[in-house]
Amino acid sequence: MRICREDMAANLAAFHRIPAIRPELKPASVAVCVMAAGDDTTVLLTRRARGLRSHAGQWALPGGRREKGESIEDAALRELREETGLRASPDAILAVLDDYVTRSGYVMTPVVVWGGAPNGDLRGEVGEVAKVFQIPLGNFDVEPEFLRIPESDAPVIRLPLFDRYLHAPTAAIIYQFCQIALHGATQRVAHFEQPVFAWR
Repeated sequence: MRICREDMAANLAAFHRIPAIRPELKPASVAVCVMAAGDDTTVLLTRRARGLRSHAGQWALPGGRREKGESIEDAALRELREETGLRASPDAILAVLDDYVTRSGYVMTPVVVWGGAPNGDLRGEVGEVAKVFQIPLGNFDVEPEFLRIPESDAPVIRLPLFDRYLHAPTAAIIYQFCQIALHGATQRVAHFEQPVFAWR
């Protein structure tokens, strides 16, 4: 699947995001970084290192907690640089999506970034990122699966990815991104639940 920056930017420009006003929670930014790779368009995902105390080995968007005084956008660009080695400038930012409140106490704000054509190998901080992947956008533009769990009344969202699943919050964020950027459809995802193993 190949989609140009201009088409995505036009769809994203028409979107009106909903912030989560939760000052008691920790603010975090994640980068939904879109790359042009030959005849394909890809999204950067990392595999978290196995030695991490939380969410070890899971798929994740580049991101993390915002530093004091840091803007949503600046934090996303910093985390993108630290976790993938990709340096993007502020004019590469296409949009900011809805906040997603995690069970672990974060307000996660996704920032859509145009990363352009890949330039060399991408790699993140040793000990935090096991590997950086450029995954074709078509792999994400699929119908999500929804599960019911006894611990919550909300549906748990997941996206099939290769031989595994992508779980919320990453699955929710990427689902919203695909619906808006690719289809011009406003899709809210803050009400979708995370699996229990991601609550801590």
